[in-house]
Amino acid sequence: MGLTQELLGPVNIQSEIDALERLAALDAVLAQIAEQLAEKREALQALLTEREALTQRLTRDRSAVADMDRQRSESVGELRQMSMQVERAREKLARCRTEREANAVQRELEEMRQQQRDREVEIQKLDNLGDQARSDIAATEQKLAELTEQLGSTEGDTSAALADLEQRQSEAQGERQGVVKGIKPQLYRKYELIRQRRGGAIASTTDGKCSACHILLPPMMFQTLRRGSDMDQCPSCQRIIYFKPQVAAEADAESEG
Repeated sequence: MGLTQELLGPVNIQSEIDALERLAALDAVLAQIAEQLAEKREALQALLTEREALTQRLTRDRSAVADMDRQRSESVGELRQMSMQVERAREKLARCRTEREANAVQRELEEMRQQQRDREVEIQKLDNLGDQARSDIAATEQKLAELTEQLGSTEGDTSAALADLEQRQSEAQGERQGVVKGIKPQLYRKYELIRQRRGGAIASTTDGKCSACHILLPPMMFQTLRRGSDMDQCPSCQRIIYFKPQVAAEADAESEG
C-alpha cells in the first residue's frame, strides 16, 4: 500500500501532488525571502552596532583626555610650587653659616629637584598620552562621520527593501495557508515532518531515480508510482515521492532554468 492510501484512503492523487508542489514552491520562496531578510537585517545591524561602538569609544576617549588634562593641570600647578620651594631653598642655602647647616639644606634641595624632575617626566608622559588620545579621537570621529554618511545613504534603501521583503513574505505566507487548507491533515503533517528534517519534503521520479537524492527506487515501487495512482516515500531520503512524466519533468526544468 502506498503513502496516499495508507494515510488518506482513496483520493484524487493528482490534486494532492499539485498541492504539494505548490506548497514546496512557496516554502522555497519563503526560505529565500527569510535568507534575504536575515542578510539585510544583519548588514544593517552590523553598521548600527559599529556606530554605537564608535560613539562609546569617543565618549571613553574624551573622558580619558579630560582626566589627563586635569591631571596635567594639577601637575603643572605642583611643579610651580616646587620651583618656588627650590628657589627658597637656594636662598636658604646662601644664608647658611656652617657646613653642617649647608649640607642639610643641600640634601633638602636635591630632594626637591628630584621631585621636580619626576613631575616634569609625569607631565611629559601625560602630554604624549594626550596627543595619542587626541589623534585616536580624530581618527574615530572621521570613521564615525563616514559610517554615519554610509548609513544615511543606505539605511533608507535597506528599510524599503526590508519592507518589500516583509510584504512578499506576508503574501506568500497567506497563500501558503490557503494551499495547506487543500491538503489532507495527515499528509500535511508528514510533509512538515520531512521538511523540517530534510529542508525539502517532496521528490519526483521519471526514470526510476529519486529527483532529490538520485538513488534508484526499488523496481516494484517505481512501477506502482508510474501508474500514477499513489505516492510513496523514497527509501533513501524519506521524501514524499511521486511519478512525473518526462514531458512534465522537462517543462519544470525549463521553467526553473
